[in-house]
Amino acid sequence: MRVAITRQVSPDIGRCELSYLERRPIDVEVARRQHAAYERCLADLGCSLVSLPPEPGLPDSVFVEDAAVVLDELALITRPGAASRRAETATVAAALSAHRPLHHLGPPGTLDGGDVLVAERRVFVGRSRRSDEAGWRWVRERLGPLGYEVIAVPVHGVLHLKSAVSRLPGNRLLADRTGVDASLFTGAEIVDVDPSEPGAANVLCVGEVVVCPAAFERTRRRLEQAGIAVVTVDVSELAKAEGAVTCCSLVFESPAGVRRAG
Repeated sequence: MRVAITRQVSPDIGRCELSYLERRPIDVEVARRQHAAYERCLADLGCSLVSLPPEPGLPDSVFVEDAAVVLDELALITRPGAASRRAETATVAAALSAHRPLHHLGPPGTLDGGDVLVAERRVFVGRSRRSDEAGWRWVRERLGPLGYEVIAVPVHGVLHLKSAVSRLPGNRLLADRTGVDASLFTGAEIVDVDPSEPGAANVLCVGEVVVCPAAFERTRRRLEQAGIAVVTVDVSELAKAEGAVTCCSLVFESPAGVRRAG
C-alpha cells in the first residue's frame, strides 16, 4: 500500500517563514482548493491519503515533508531549522508511528526534510540555512549502520536541497545546476530544468509518474521528451510560501505487518 500523509492549509499561512521570496498576500481559500486538487492527484496515483487537520498558529504546517524523512526501515523525525516550525513534528510523528519505528533528532542539530533526498541506498543531505552539520551527521549515524551512504551536499541560493534537485523514475534526477553541483550525484542521469524556469527542479515522483507544478511548462516538456509520464498541479498560492510539490506530502510504501514505534 502506498501512503501519502498530508496536512490541510493553516489559516495562518500568510505568516509563513520566507527566506528568498518577498512576502505577497496568500489567498487561503485558493490555497486550500489547490491543496485539495493536489490530494486528489495523489489519490488518483494510487496513494491512500492520511490527511491531517489544519494547524492554526503553525503557518508552514501544510509542508509536512520538512517534519520527517521516511525510509523503508524507519522514519527520522526532524528538528526544523526555523524555530517557529518545530511544533509541527508532533502530529506528523503520531501519524507515522503506525507505519515505522521513529528516531527523533534532538538539539542542537537542525534538519528539514526538504533537505534530504533519498536515491536508493544513497541519501543526500543538503547543507542549507535550515539544515546544519549536526543534522546531517545525525542522519549518517542513524542510516550508516543500515547500509546507506549519506552524503552532504552544499546548496546555493535556494531554500532546500530539493529546491534544486529531486528524484525521477529510474536512476534519474531533475536538477537546477545554479543551486547545486550536479557532479556530486555520481552515477545518476541528470535531466536539467529549462534555464528559464529556475524554480522547476522540485517535482514529486510517485511510482513511475512525476507530479510537476503547472507553472513550469518548458520543464514539463523536457521531462516528457525524456520519456517520463507527467501530471501537473497548480500550486501557485502555496509557492508564495516557498512551497512546492514534494513539500506537501510524505509518500511511502506501507506493506502488511508494518512495525510500530515503541
